[in-house]
Amino acid sequence: QVQLVESGGGLVQAGGSLRLSCAASGRTFSIFDMGWFRQAPGKEREFVASIPWGSGGSPYVVDSVKGRFTISRDSDSAKNTMYLQMNSLKPEDTAVYYCAAKRLVGATLTYNTWGQGTQVTVSS
Repeated sequence: QVQLVESGGGLVQAGGSLRLSCAASGRTFSIFDMGWFRQAPGKEREFVASIPWGSGGSPYVVDSVKGRFTISRDSDSAKNTMYLQMNSLKPEDTAVYYCAAKRLVGATLTYNTWGQGTQVTVSS
């Protein structure tokens, strides 16, 4: 199994920055990529960004946060830690942020392992 633990959420004023962390442990060799999702009150969970965990591929962020959010992983791969640097935060970025691991389930790659979530609140 894989375990994910997020940290770094909090309350920030609009225009401010936060950095979220997600530490993976357990069978991390089974991870194909890692992603960040968020869920605002009364809304569906939405995909925000992803980063390959093995060799090859590039990080990806959705258009709505491009230029403001950056996804990365620790340069020490043994730490198995992913980050989401969030700059120029807006009130609409307020949500619970989750990290997730994409793993093979049967013949399908899917985000099947989730962290507990961390609250990000951006005040206007």
